[in-house]
Formats: sequence, structure tokens, C-alpha cells
Amino acid sequence: MTIKNFYTAISAFLMMLSLSQAWADDTTSPDIPDGIVKLTTVDPDHDVGYTVGDTLDRTLVFEVKKPYVLVKTTLPIVGYEHRFKGQVSGIELKSITHTEEVGSDTNTYVVNLTYQIFTNNVVAKAVFLPAEKIKFSGNGKIYQYRVPEWGFRVSPIAIFGSVKIEQDMSPLRRPLLIDSTQDKQQLKYYSILLAIGLTGLLYILGARAWLPMMGKPFARAMRDIRKLPKDSAGLQQAVGRIHQSFNSTAGVSVFSDNLDMFLAKNPGFTAIKPDIERFFALSRQVYFDTQAPTEIGSDPLQWLLKFVRSCRDCERGLKPSLIAVH
Repeated sequence: MTIKNFYTAISAFLMMLSLSQAWADDTTSPDIPDGIVKLTTVDPDHDVGYTVGDTLDRTLVFEVKKPYVLVKTTLPIVGYEHRFKGQVSGIELKSITHTEEVGSDTNTYVVNLTYQIFTNNVVAKAVFLPAEKIKFSGNGKIYQYRVPEWGFRVSPIAIFGSVKIEQDMSPLRRPLLIDSTQDKQQLKYYSILLAIGLTGLLYILGARAWLPMMGKPFARAMRDIRKLPKDSAGLQQAVGRIHQSFNSTAGVSVFSDNLDMFLAKNPGFTAIKPDIERFFALSRQVYFDTQAPTEIGSDPLQWLLKFVRSCRDCERGLKPSLIAVH
């Protein structure tokens, strides 16, 4: 016998031995008794959105009570295409690795499986990572344990013709989710800007003392003047109320002859100095000389409301505008 023929014979013998072992492993065995094997599966984190060519990883963790041990030759074979009802399912085992940890009472086997998809359809299709029959030996016998299948969906690479979305509500599809992270960030920024804007608007237009510098003398005077009657008595009270606000702000009585001193201590009121002078002229007319000239117009109480608002803006540090003279 030549060396070449010898190696050929050895190869044929090893192949027959392997096949005989595989046939032996494929024989029907009784199910392993309950409580012997504890299985934990780690399946893919989603079950839709796969297409032909994608791979899926699955991990099987067997905790087996002694003296039972895994028959490693019964693990799935790489390249084997699973069949369902005699038809190739299109799911092929691409790779497999396993580790073993021996404990005092149990043996733990971790089996890592990688499957690849070789099926496609014009619509979403339900397929399964196949159920596997793993065998264990113990007490001189061989037992089998069934690993359950895991179902998922394979989507088509392309669809033919036009699709009406309202008619394409397959239960195998999940809702199409849109990443809203950027929109949420923009909404947060706009909400902050809106809050700042509303606070500023409240500070400018508000008559209540909700914020700092909103409860000063002229702000309180404006609230009081709004409630006064629109007659001569109301006009006198309004003028007197504004005088009180000037005196409270300055700490002394303020008149036309010491107005410059008031403005030096409160420069924020300088912008409305002409209106302040008109106010003192109106005060002289109301209290002392009804014939004294003023530039107020025919509705002095309405003018006082505008004037006290300007004074309120000055005490808040805002920039007022002069009241138009009619």
C-alpha cells in the first residue's frame, strides 16, 4: 500500500467514525428529568428590522446538576441550514463557541451561537432561530433537552410597485420611530427663552410686587390711582399720591425748587424731567391757583396715569419715554 492510499484509508475511517458518532447522537433519547437543567437564554434585543445577510447572536447558559454532563457532539453544527416542514428556513448557523465551568454541585456551560439570514421576501416574513436538541449524559444514560425557538421578522430589501401606507399595516412591522432628541433640546431652550421673556414682560408691565423692585413707591401709587374716581376729588388724591411717592423716594419733600437735587440723587428720573416739571405745574393749579397754566391737556387724570407709569419705569431702572403733550 502506498503512503497516499494509506492516508486516504485513514481519512475515510475518520469520516465514517464521525458519521457514526453523529448518527448515534441523532438517535431519539428520553427527555432529561425536571430540575436537572436550568436554561438561561440571551436573545437579540429586538425582533424586527432584519434583512437578508444580517447576523443574530444568541447565548445559551446551561446550569446542569452533577453527575449529568453535556454531550458536546450534540451541539449544533456550523453550516447546518435548519428546515421547517421539509423546507429550508433560510437561517444558517455561522459560528459556535462554548465554555465550561465546573462547580461543586453543578456544571455550567455557556454556548454562544451566531446565525445568519439567507431568506428574503417581498413582505415582512416571520422566521425563527431554530429550536435545538442538546443531549446530556448521566447515570449511564443519554437524555435530551429542547432549547426553545426564538421568533423574529425579516424585512424585504425592496418592495415592488407603489405602497399605500394605510393598507400596509402589517402586524409584523413596528412603528417607525423618529429621533426627537434634537427637538426636545430645542423645545427646552425655547421654553427657557419664553420664561425669561415672560418674566421680563411681567417686570416691565406688572403692577404687583411679585419681583424685586416692583413694590417701590411709584408702583404702589400707580395701583392706587387706577382706583380713584374720575372727578376733581380723584384728581386731587392722585396728585397728592404722586407727591408722597416723590417724597418717599427722596427721603425729603420734593418741590419744583429742589427738583435738581432730587434728580442728582435719582439720575434715573432725568429722562422725564420735563414731565416732572409739568406735574408740579399741575399740582400748583390743583391746590393753589386754578388759573395757573399747564401743558397737560383736557384729561389731567389720564395724563397722571401715564406720568406715574413713567415714574415707575424710572424707579425700576427701565428707560421711559416722554409723554406726548396735546
